[in-house]
Amino acid sequence: MMSELKKTPLYNYYKEAGAKVIDFSGWALPVQFSSIKEEHKAVRESAGLFEVSHMGEILVEGKESEAFLNYALTNNVEKLTDTKAQYTMLCNESGGVIDDLVIYKLEDEKYLLVVNAGNTDKDYEWLTSIKGYDATVKNVTSDYGQIAIQGPNAREIVQKHTDEDISEMKMFRFKKDVEIGGCNVILSQSGYTGEDGFEIYCDSSDTEKLWKLFVDEGVTECGLGSRDTLRLEAGLPLHGQDLTEDISPIEAKAGFAVKTDKEDFIGKKVLKQQKDEGAPRRLAGFELLERGIARTDYEVTDEEGNKVGYVTSGTQSPVTKKSIGFALVDTDFFELDKTFNVKVRNKDVPAKFVKPPFHKN
Repeated sequence: MMSELKKTPLYNYYKEAGAKVIDFSGWALPVQFSSIKEEHKAVRESAGLFEVSHMGEILVEGKESEAFLNYALTNNVEKLTDTKAQYTMLCNESGGVIDDLVIYKLEDEKYLLVVNAGNTDKDYEWLTSIKGYDATVKNVTSDYGQIAIQGPNAREIVQKHTDEDISEMKMFRFKKDVEIGGCNVILSQSGYTGEDGFEIYCDSSDTEKLWKLFVDEGVTECGLGSRDTLRLEAGLPLHGQDLTEDISPIEAKAGFAVKTDKEDFIGKKVLKQQKDEGAPRRLAGFELLERGIARTDYEVTDEEGNKVGYVTSGTQSPVTKKSIGFALVDTDFFELDKTFNVKVRNKDVPAKFVKPPFHKN
């Protein structure tokens, strides 16, 4: 029932706009406004607008907040500045990924963690269970609205509405106290589409105002459907599928976010061993060589029919028109361009390993 789902600041707007709303991780969110293909095309060719207010925000403050986060997270928090964000992971003792997230250093001893919607409560509980540090952890999700504007024209469009010079902003750089359309926001050069673009963190009460500002500019409204096809084309992992509590960052080919040379952190022993000696499984990009779409959990087999892994994510690429995906396979089996089979509805469909991203602008 929609009435039982959590609602973002744009929920009433979605109803008025006639967007197709679904249950996503307990939130009522639009899967599409026009069509997934049209929205996907807009982001690749011009610009698209996504509401991502369902993402969780967790505030960590205190004298030992840096040390606390460096122990809790896989990347090196000491490398952060108040203009430079970081992609990182929250892992368990066995190296599995509880969540992947982005961390912002708002000021000394004050950090904002942006986590996946379905994991917010779990992440919060995990962080609060870590004892021995002078740091407080607070779930501030309801304070924030978040929209993302993505695509080759995104920078030019955002620049029109702010006096800040954003022409040189690079990936994972951010600015605080930026004024856009009369609203005070955090402006981050980041996103989940493989395109240039920005994520805007605002007061939740300003979300609709900012959304309408860009819609009036002619930016295409986009839903979850195109968000997924865009991120997969760009070769970006999704937590719950390509990253899970049973899949490590090393297995998921995200070892760049794991700094095993820093002091102790949760999962370090396993992750260091996997980094040094190799992991038994690995995430690999593939494309099907015949018709069909590979879905999550479909079996991957070798030419003799032996199971060597399973599909974690799959879709039809709107740009390349190919059926693409990620599979978690035995490391020994993987080789670029090697052929194998994916069991699609009980039929063996030939596929081959390819190097992601599947599309690069």
